[in-house]
Amino acid sequence: MPKKFFYAVLLVVLISAGGEVACQNGWFKAGEDRYYDLWHQLAGRRYDPRHTVIAAIDDQTRLEHADEPLVFWGPLFARAISVLRQAGARVMGLDFVFVVSAEAWLKKLKLPESSLSRTFDLPLREQLAAGRVVLAGDLAMDVQGKAKVLLPPPDYWGSLPEGLEDVGLVNFFFQDQDGVIRSLAPAYPLGGGDVWVTFAQLLATRYAGGKSTGKASTRLPIAFAGPPGAIPRVSFRKLLTPDALRDPQVQGLKDKVVIIAYEPSEVQDKHQTPYARLMSGPEVHANIVETILTGRSPRPVPLPYRLVYLVILFTLGIALFYRFSPVPGLMTLVLLASGAAAFSYLLFRGNWLLPAAVPQLGLLLGYLGILGLRLTGEERERARLQQIFGRYVSGEVVEKLLASGRQPDLGGEGYRVTVLFSDIRNFTSISESLQPQEVVEMLNTYFSRACEPILEQGGMVDKFIGDAVMAVFGAPASQPDHARRAVAAARKKK
Repeated sequence: MPKKFFYAVLLVVLISAGGEVACQNGWFKAGEDRYYDLWHQLAGRRYDPRHTVIAAIDDQTRLEHADEPLVFWGPLFARAISVLRQAGARVMGLDFVFVVSAEAWLKKLKLPESSLSRTFDLPLREQLAAGRVVLAGDLAMDVQGKAKVLLPPPDYWGSLPEGLEDVGLVNFFFQDQDGVIRSLAPAYPLGGGDVWVTFAQLLATRYAGGKSTGKASTRLPIAFAGPPGAIPRVSFRKLLTPDALRDPQVQGLKDKVVIIAYEPSEVQDKHQTPYARLMSGPEVHANIVETILTGRSPRPVPLPYRLVYLVILFTLGIALFYRFSPVPGLMTLVLLASGAAAFSYLLFRGNWLLPAAVPQLGLLLGYLGILGLRLTGEERERARLQQIFGRYVSGEVVEKLLASGRQPDLGGEGYRVTVLFSDIRNFTSISESLQPQEVVEMLNTYFSRACEPILEQGGMVDKFIGDAVMAVFGAPASQPDHARRAVAAARKKK
């Protein structure tokens, strides 16, 4: 028992330490990510967004303005921003990377100058200058592999009250290797100590009155409100109608972060999320804004609590694996692993992150470790007991001795047993009429046939006395029904 206890403690310590190191270093991130995605899919819609709405340029909007290229939508954006401002929207973000203005495009065509070519975007520039508007930039790589920020035209960002500080990057910098977006980046370091704030972070910052709510080095899980479609939307076309401010949907935009985005059905700006469904880029931005403003980002369970959990789980598992034989132990492993996953999911519902794959792997290692110890230790013990009792007891008795975990005292023990004596009737007179070889053959045949039912019933052949067999039932392995077994053996039936 002390040796078993030592091995159990050693296993718990090694597996717990290894599990925590694996958690710290993210060695099983791929497995944990699979569970993280599964938890999202099981949870479905997690909460109702309170801060963000998408003003979507949908199919209906595109059909109504099919003859107007997007580069000439400046007046339309100006009208929409004006309506949003009157409706009380707190911040507006244009999720478009403008590479050229309409006026610059007209100049590029070298058409005769007119007032239109100089003032076409004036309404939009006036709305940008009025504040509470964020524009989008994009980080791209040139042919030399150097990062370069694609900015809106200077006449756009130059109209913003804070200039380039009102431009945020729309890139998703923390996209995992499997292509799934799970984390947010408040800002991106450009080198030399400079950072550029991301689009969603900038919207949240402006919503909070300009107070910074993140650092460039911060990586936080996104608290998705739900699967694609969970963020409320209002059609962009509603903002362009003459009576837009009477629309209940438009009135509901008061104190909201409104992201104006291009979302027709054929849009390519879609990304993988934990929900195993493509989500539009603007909706990902909206979820990030919600995460920052609500503080719902899932938090890892603190190290002390996580370590205590691992120790308790592995201690319970190894104790049960020691107690049960391999097949019930395997069933126990499945139950404990399922329980660990269920516990991780329950904590996720409360925005806590507890590993699931690492504890399951630890339980599997514990099971295999105990199985290995059992196989090596029990095989040696079985061979020893077989050598001692193999000639006199059945394999069933040896197995019971091993299962009991108690070794027989070769110095003597007290048992309540049944003793069976069996001999050949009139053996003396019969043997006198036979040749010596015939007597030996008869005894061999008799002992073989007499010992077979004894061993079948779990009895122990104690000795042979001439033509008699002495058998004991109920020792060295305890048998509550030893008397019944002895009678069954005597009658040669079970």
